[in-house]
Amino acid sequence: MARVKRGNVHKNRRRRILKRAKGYYSSDSRLYASARDAVDHAMVYAYIGRKRKKRDFRRLWIIRINAACRLHQLSYSRFMAGLKAADIGLDRKVLAEIAVKDPETFEQLTVAAKDCLAA
Repeated sequence: MARVKRGNVHKNRRRRILKRAKGYYSSDSRLYASARDAVDHAMVYAYIGRKRKKRDFRRLWIIRINAACRLHQLSYSRFMAGLKAADIGLDRKVLAEIAVKDPETFEQLTVAAKDCLAA
């Protein structure tokens, strides 16, 4: 059987891992074995972080909407129920943006929500 030389493939695989490990502490950025472990660990955290980011932003939007609702004597849950009853289909991201950047429009939304809850 012929001998297989893996020069480029072998070198490129190692180079790719070491390139990703740039800036890591000590041997994690220089030695292939520890760099591979560090990069694998970092990739796991990156995956988890992408999922967490969605959660964190949703929480932030809810906090902002709730704070703006409280200024108009309305709780977050009642506000969202009122919007649903009024058939206003804005998502939390947009509502939070309106609450921060355009308080007058948000006040109109709270009035609409209150009207639908009262009816």
